[in-house]
Amino acid sequence: MAAKYWQESMKAVTFCGLFAVGWLTIALWSPAVAQEIDVGPSVSAAGGKTESATIVIQRLSDGQLWIANPDRARRRFSPASTSKIPHSLIALENGLAAPGSVFEWDGVPRSNRAWNQDHTLQTAFQNSVVWVYQRIAQTAGQRVMSDGLKSFGYGNADVGVVEQITTYWLDDTLKTSALEQVEFLSDLALERLPLSAATYAVANDIMVSDASSNWIMRAKTGWRYSETEKDIGWFVGWLECASETYVFALNMDMPDTSYLSKRKAVMYHVLQEIEAFNCD
Repeated sequence: MAAKYWQESMKAVTFCGLFAVGWLTIALWSPAVAQEIDVGPSVSAAGGKTESATIVIQRLSDGQLWIANPDRARRRFSPASTSKIPHSLIALENGLAAPGSVFEWDGVPRSNRAWNQDHTLQTAFQNSVVWVYQRIAQTAGQRVMSDGLKSFGYGNADVGVVEQITTYWLDDTLKTSALEQVEFLSDLALERLPLSAATYAVANDIMVSDASSNWIMRAKTGWRYSETEKDIGWFVGWLECASETYVFALNMDMPDTSYLSKRKAVMYHVLQEIEAFNCD
């Protein structure tokens, strides 16, 4: 009888302990812990239109969230070239690419001159070379690409049917939201994805987009072009500044090509406004 009482008591203690740990974890990482700060005015000041754009920024140390247009932040769009972040991770993790890999140009001229040459994974990432990533996806196959995206919790993780293996991130099959981009990138920055140390090391290297003496940014732009609907522009990544990391995602309607430069300009302005670059 005493033994049974002891066993039941231990079960209760274990349950309470697990509950307490789980609650603490949720409390530490829930956006509700830190009040959301509206950065819509900063977006407008930088030339963006808050009714057709969204920004999400999260500081990883305390979960503080800055956001413009929360409704749009939850809406999914094609990730366009920002999908090259998870695609590169899948390629590295499955041995489909390495730092020294060279993808030989097939000799077919394409509209972007930078694409018409051999590429490494790093130059393909930096120049958004579609044919390199189409070759990777085709070599990997539908199951590998799908399983990889699902393991990252990347948007709807939809790669479509077999025939879409080279177009699913271009034809609105794969979709994700700004909030989901920040969640995925936070896991990547904190190395919480199911990846090897070697994959993280290479990814951190190829993603560097800008740097100063006391901060470094890892990021990717994206441009979802459509002949029938408004184009969508993306700029996603994270800023490491001293001991702080700010993960961010922006998407906006792009009525014309003049908006291409606004993707970075608006994000940099908002990061400056929230003093993310103040590392001293």
